[in-house]
Formats: sequence, structure tokens, C-alpha cells
Amino acid sequence: MNESNYFKFSPSLLLVPLVAVLSIWSVFWVELRFGVNLNHFGVYPRRLSGLMGVICSPFIHGSLEHLYNNTIPLAVLTLSLSYFYRKNALRILVMGVLLSGFLTWLIGRPSYHIGASGLIYVLASFIFFKGVFTKYYRLIALSLAIVFIYGSMLWYIFPIKDGISWEGHLAGFLVGLLLAKVVRTKTPVVKKYPWEKDDFNEEEDAFLKHFDEDGNFIERPEEADKEGIQIIYDYKKSDKED
Repeated sequence: MNESNYFKFSPSLLLVPLVAVLSIWSVFWVELRFGVNLNHFGVYPRRLSGLMGVICSPFIHGSLEHLYNNTIPLAVLTLSLSYFYRKNALRILVMGVLLSGFLTWLIGRPSYHIGASGLIYVLASFIFFKGVFTKYYRLIALSLAIVFIYGSMLWYIFPIKDGISWEGHLAGFLVGLLLAKVVRTKTPVVKKYPWEKDDFNEEEDAFLKHFDEDGNFIERPEEADKEGIQIIYDYKKSDKED
């Protein structure tokens, strides 16, 4: 697939971030509207009932600030995933939620772990490492953009602040790295001009053959001896008398 088709924008790409953002906000609205607390549907490590949170926890948030802090990164990263890795986007999202949630269940503290931050770390980690692994210049540029915007997130995979699930962040980071390594993606074929190809022959090129190895123009005798263009004018006598 060439670059123009690979990076062609489609309005359907907006569907994934739109659904993701509406889902987490809808769940929070339900909690406020009906006065319920859904935290017990989060991941509770090493408890069988806590496995329900592997699927449910990304949609549950403890406060409006928690929800707001996850909304913009989730929208940006899901849109980036859908645009640059559209063939694998759904698979990455599903596997990212399941694997990061299960790993959190294995390594987490005995408390309810909620929020979409685990998935956010999956996406940031996957997009960064996949761009590096592919060595494709546009995806590498995307990786650098992720580092520039969300590089400070790396600190929160360590227990440096109370009240956050650093285990969920660490799980998401590791799962994103794993998926970047094992999930195969097709990169577009970079257009090469004739002079960039390995079998390019300068002597056969219609343009370069007019210059020597130092870049000086070569005036060929056969071209200098060519007759000039002859222009013949045909005059028609006017029938009108003076």
C-alpha cells in the first residue's frame, strides 16, 4: 500500500475516540444521576470477583477530576491509533484492556483499581515503541510527539504518589511494549524516485546525461549543429482598396 492510501483520512476514524469518550462520561453520569457508586466493579487483585474489573474498570472513575484527566489523553491516543494503525486498532484496544487489567489483578495492591489510565498507558507505550520498531519516518515522528506530549507519564509507573494505581500504569506500559513487539503491522511503501533506486544508471538518465560528474553542462556537438527552427509567415492580401 502506498503512502497516500495508507494515510487517507476517513470520518469513520473519529468513531473510536468518540465512543471511548462517550462511554466513560456516560458511566460517570449514571453514577451521579442515580446516586450509585460503581467502584466495586473495579479490579480487585487476586480475588475472583475482582476479575470483573478487567472489563469494567476502564469505564469507572472516582471523581470528575479523574475523569477529565483521562478524557483528553484517551481521545488523542485512540485517534492516533485509529489513524496510523487502523488495521490493528480494534485488536490493540481489546487486547490492551484485557491484558493490562489481568496484569493489574496479578500485581496490584488489595484495593479497587479503576479508571481508563491503564488503557492510556497501553496506547502511549504501543504507539511509541511501534514507531521505533518499524523505523518508518512518519511513525517515528509520531513516537517523538508522544514522548514530547506524554513523556512525563513515565514517572507514574512508579509508586511516587498516593491514591493512584501505579500498578495499573505499569501494567499498561508493559502490555503496550509487548503488543508493539508481537503485533505485526504493515507500513506503507515509501515512494522512491528513479535516482534513489539501487539499479539506477546515471548514463541512461535523460536529464543527468547532459551534465558531467562535476555538475557542468555538456554541450553535445549533434545538438549544436542542429538547424534552427524556421518560421514561415503567410500574408493574405486584403481585398479592401485604399
